[in-house]
Amino acid sequence: MSSDDTEAMTELLGDPIVMAFYPAPKSRADAVKWILRNEHNYAAHGFGLWIVETHAGEFVGDCGLTWQTVSGVPRLEVGYHVLPAWQGLGLATKAAAACRDLARDLLEADELVAIVHPDNRASLRVAEKLGMRRIAEDHDGDIPVRVVLGMRLDR
Repeated sequence: MSSDDTEAMTELLGDPIVMAFYPAPKSRADAVKWILRNEHNYAAHGFGLWIVETHAGEFVGDCGLTWQTVSGVPRLEVGYHVLPAWQGLGLATKAAAACRDLARDLLEADELVAIVHPDNRASLRVAEKLGMRRIAEDHDGDIPVRVVLGMRLDR
């Protein structure tokens, strides 16, 4: 993800369907901040959210690994967002599974979580397909309740 992806990320993060479980869709300025945060994560950690595209180069969304604070504890999270036209095709699950495998095999992480709004059934299903189970609930600012799903990453 780089500044070259600003238009695509503005479309993704500004889409009311994609952002239905966030406080509100994000602006172009928010998309720029999102990209900058991921570029920082690449430099600091070697990973972040990446662009998801088809083999033909069509933009699908983003997916990747980020450090998130859950109840005051840093946890490695897999996150994913997919444009409505590409939802329901298993692409988020495929991308998130690749991130799970990266976390386990290359980063040698012991655990992976997904933080999901409790009404976001599609995202809950993706996490469950990865092998995650509900482990906690967390509260964070604008989002009153978040379900935390997690799994041990056995190597």
